[in-house]
Amino acid sequence: MGKRRRRKPAPPALESHFESTEGFSKQIGDLVDLEITDVAFGGEGVGRFEGFVVFVPFVITGEKVQARITEIHKQFARAELFKIIKASAHRMNAECGFYGDCGGCQYQHIAYEEQLRIKHKQVSDLFERIGGQPKDVVMQVAACPSPFHYRNRIMVRTQYNRDTKEMNVGFLRHQSRLVVDVPECAIAEPELNKAMQKVRIDPPRKNGVKFTLRVYPEQWDLPPDSFFQVNFHQLPTMVNAVGDLLLDAGTKYLIDAYCGVGFFSLSLAEKVESYVGVEVDHRAILSARKNAETMKRSNGSFIQAPTEDVIDDLVAKFQPEMTTIILDPPRKGCHASILEVLQRTKPKQIIYVSCHPATLSRDVKSLCSSGLFRVNKVAPLDMFPQTQHVECVTDIRLVTEE
Repeated sequence: MGKRRRRKPAPPALESHFESTEGFSKQIGDLVDLEITDVAFGGEGVGRFEGFVVFVPFVITGEKVQARITEIHKQFARAELFKIIKASAHRMNAECGFYGDCGGCQYQHIAYEEQLRIKHKQVSDLFERIGGQPKDVVMQVAACPSPFHYRNRIMVRTQYNRDTKEMNVGFLRHQSRLVVDVPECAIAEPELNKAMQKVRIDPPRKNGVKFTLRVYPEQWDLPPDSFFQVNFHQLPTMVNAVGDLLLDAGTKYLIDAYCGVGFFSLSLAEKVESYVGVEVDHRAILSARKNAETMKRSNGSFIQAPTEDVIDDLVAKFQPEMTTIILDPPRKGCHASILEVLQRTKPKQIIYVSCHPATLSRDVKSLCSSGLFRVNKVAPLDMFPQTQHVECVTDIRLVTEE
């Protein structure tokens, strides 16, 4: 009889699908027939066997599949796709020959329009369940003009292959720490694939080396390992989305929190009287100041500091009723103290940019649960086609008495 394998728990974003697996009759290695009822945030399909939730990758809502159980937990099980019994009309052949082995993409088997529909549903569900918001605040997902060959930065790894006695050069295998040997990446910029070929000719001989290849943005000074959006093709859509919300609020002052090299503040500087950017990374701040000088954006400044340490003073410096704050934090979301300061200082508008809609929804709930702020709209952008990820630009407004 197979054993029950228990690994790390599933993220909270999946909790709405959970039920207890007590009485689950299957064991590791057993095959089960499933009808896929949803594609959950994170990219796995949701099926049920004997009433118990089973997560399966590389499937589409409406499909009937056979899957092999790989993990059994207290509240759910996981399985690998074994056979497609009834395929979705949205299923297509993957662009990449390594899809399914390489862990970089989750949606290449899905037609692009359906990817957008799936991401819209995931964001809407998270905002309703975690954020406490009505689903209709979430707009349709803005499509990327280049669904392939868009990434300007990739993490490449090396690992010795005992079978071939050569170094694998590529990316982590799906749900594994092993490296898949990948000659080129279907979602990477062509220039990066050319760079990969040069690496493959004479790869590092040390096992476990990882290094970043990137295409640098034109007209922007950028330290080697500093953050910049990975999709140049979608940047105009992102800037326009944020800029339109800023103009709609009619504010005069802009605080760009987690500003990096000044992407938002400098792109939007002409729309406000004054701006200030905040970033903890010293090298990024130096680049932001250099970028401001190059772009002749002289109506603002940049401060090196943790956002949570200075946000209170910055909001007080401007008129809160005429101030917009852009939050673009890491995936983990905002520091709790920042959300507390915002509720105390009451800026007119918060534009929250996030690549993780679950932590975004959590922070939205913290900001809006008291009734002080409300979500005006959520504009999802597909910055990461073929993958589970989606960017969201959220317009949060101070509730004022008419």
